[in-house]
Amino acid sequence: MSPSSSSAPSVFSRGPNLNLRNMTFLSNPNVEISIPGIQGPAGNFVRSFSTLDRIEGTVNILSKTDIRFDDLEISFNGVEKTFVDKLSSTTAMAGRSESTHRFLKLQQPIRNEDLPQPRILAAGRLYSFPFTFVVPSQLLPKSCGHKTTHENVKNAHLQLPPSFGVPELSGFGSSLLDDLSPDMSRVTYSIKAILVRNRDDGSDAVLVEATRKLRIKPVFEEQPPLDIDGISDEYCHRQEKSIRKGVFKGKLGRLVIEAGQPKSFRLPALPPGAELPPISTMAKVVLRFDPAEEHSPPPRLSSLSSKIKVTTFYASVPRRDFPDRASSLTDMSAGYISDMISLSSMCVASVEWKKHESWESPVTRRDSALSTASALTMNSNTLSAAVIPDPSASYHGKLFYTATILVPIFLPKTKHLVPTFHTCLISRVYGLHLSLSTHGSPFGPSLSVRVPVQISSEGSVGANERRRETEQREQAILDVDAAFEPRNVAPPNEQYMGQSQILPPSYSSFQQQMGGGALSRERGAQGVPVF
Repeated sequence: MSPSSSSAPSVFSRGPNLNLRNMTFLSNPNVEISIPGIQGPAGNFVRSFSTLDRIEGTVNILSKTDIRFDDLEISFNGVEKTFVDKLSSTTAMAGRSESTHRFLKLQQPIRNEDLPQPRILAAGRLYSFPFTFVVPSQLLPKSCGHKTTHENVKNAHLQLPPSFGVPELSGFGSSLLDDLSPDMSRVTYSIKAILVRNRDDGSDAVLVEATRKLRIKPVFEEQPPLDIDGISDEYCHRQEKSIRKGVFKGKLGRLVIEAGQPKSFRLPALPPGAELPPISTMAKVVLRFDPAEEHSPPPRLSSLSSKIKVTTFYASVPRRDFPDRASSLTDMSAGYISDMISLSSMCVASVEWKKHESWESPVTRRDSALSTASALTMNSNTLSAAVIPDPSASYHGKLFYTATILVPIFLPKTKHLVPTFHTCLISRVYGLHLSLSTHGSPFGPSLSVRVPVQISSEGSVGANERRRETEQREQAILDVDAAFEPRNVAPPNEQYMGQSQILPPSYSSFQQQMGGGALSRERGAQGVPVF
């Protein structure tokens, strides 16, 4: 999984490509991990690595005195850490539970002849060991060895998560932004170099260890929309409410609002150093008004505001299913934290209502198994045909009104919202809250809906190009192999030999329609039917 390099360690003098400021002379050797093209937190730019990107660099070792060692280990690691604090009336159940899960470890092969012979680091000499790692597209099955309730949960846990909860690396390029990760959860990637010496009892002693954190942003494809038709405390795709003519007046009618899951926010593939463009999606809101009386007009709409809810689930025990708030409240080994971010508020006073004379129109009926929520989800992706919500509780089978609102939604540029992901211990999910206000409403927003929304990612420009080249090569190999595949070429059945006027059984109905001998009325010189 990680290409090896056959380059032998080199000893070179102080040069422009080597930063010796941090390589102070200590009793133990000093180890520095250098990756060209990447700067630390103090620099103006922090490089991001994505799926199939190559991470290349060198491990530089400098010692003041001659030091004997036995082995050098260079690895690319991915670790998630969580802790859960629970308060309970029972002292035995209260306290903190912690968990650490190393889901990724790739080791750089180092040949014996590439190490100093004998295994002694000479004083004052600089040793450099190159390494090359490739960010994998998926984790090995052993990374998620616990049981899950569904195969989709297992597949989600085997996806590479993004860097999460690392303030010095969170963001885009030179912009370090808050990813809203709680202190209780963290996903860290790093290059680690360990110099080992064997003890007399056979155990290993670590002489020195160096770590270089990396920003990893894997590719995340958009997943199928969630089914929110059932009872859910988190999401609600439909709400209806009575609208009154005034504070002390009668009812004007009943207003219904529905919305489906929109397409995901897609983080684009950008070249190094490029500014992040606006990232948006489009939500579709469908309204229905059932008047209390035929002459009652639909309400005057005022504004529609949008917010995004950011929820992080964390646990100290591997999750068997996708997390939710209800189970986290009763589970002593799990917890969650949510943040609400306001996105926009738009005036919808100019939205036009469409009048319908009856609900029995064939266009409005949905007798199939397709639910309103799933239909809205598909239409929010295509933004095409209108979906009419089901009647409200006060509908009497007379006329009603409908309206459609397309809501553009942009991710905030002041926060770093990572893609939607699920690991064995940590999950990050998002919800979209839409609130509708009407003129003359004395109690604030009239109606609101809560639907899930995803954030997906394209990866990096270089990785996408390499992935396309790989797919083209694989397809070319398949095409070549298909050309040489054996084919079953056999003589025709004996009952059809010399009987071109007799059709196979599957064509019997066609023969009857043609009058039985339609194919034998006109033949060429070779007895072949002419149509």
